[in-house]
Amino acid sequence: MATVAEIYAFMARLAPPELAASWDNPGLLVDTGAEVSGILTTLDITAAVVAEAARTGCQLIVSHHPVIFDPLKRLGPQDVAFALVQNGISAICMHTNLDAAPGGVNEVLAGLFAMQTPVPFAEGCGRVGTIAETDTRALSEKAQAVLHTAVKFADAGKPIRRLAVISGAGGSMFADALAVGADCLLTGEASHHAALDATRLGLSLIAAGHYATEWPIVPVLAEKLAAAFPKIRVSPSTCCQAPFTYL
Repeated sequence: MATVAEIYAFMARLAPPELAASWDNPGLLVDTGAEVSGILTTLDITAAVVAEAARTGCQLIVSHHPVIFDPLKRLGPQDVAFALVQNGISAICMHTNLDAAPGGVNEVLAGLFAMQTPVPFAEGCGRVGTIAETDTRALSEKAQAVLHTAVKFADAGKPIRRLAVISGAGGSMFADALAVGADCLLTGEASHHAALDATRLGLSLIAAGHYATEWPIVPVLAEKLAAAFPKIRVSPSTCCQAPFTYL
């Protein structure tokens, strides 16, 4: 077994906290002090994920999204953090620092689209690089197949050779993608006005879903943790799901 502190030290080397955005709240957010023999990796810590961790004998959940984001003024049974403590489960949450880290969320996403020589942009959060020439519809169809998600796109009507990716809610960063010469920005969420402005300026925009563009890091984290702590059981959550159902 290992301590939560030892595992957090490993995660902090993987995704240094100094890479996080100033508004973020990553880190060891719940520490019950228990020794760890099982770890569950997930995108979100929900009540169902806490129940899964308890059921499978995991004393630690490692997630992407912080289980505590806004300051807590009170804590009760309605709060997921309360359920964690009640079940003796700690939580390590690596958010924007894991987005920006080498081998993190956006590099994994870039790899799914065979991006060559991805480099950071948008304050290190996203990745941009070359891909085999394609068009917006074909790339959107690939995103649908690779990420197993519903996809919408706004087509600027030109070939795509240089792709930018920002997982999650990255649509507002289309200007950053334009500034590094991207032909298309693939992200999770994008607004109506971002799509209008991006295409007017010659940038195609693909929105493939917040969950879908970030989930690929979850099994990768499980693999990295299992390699670093071979005596600990590590598995991705089977209960974490996208919050939206599409008709």
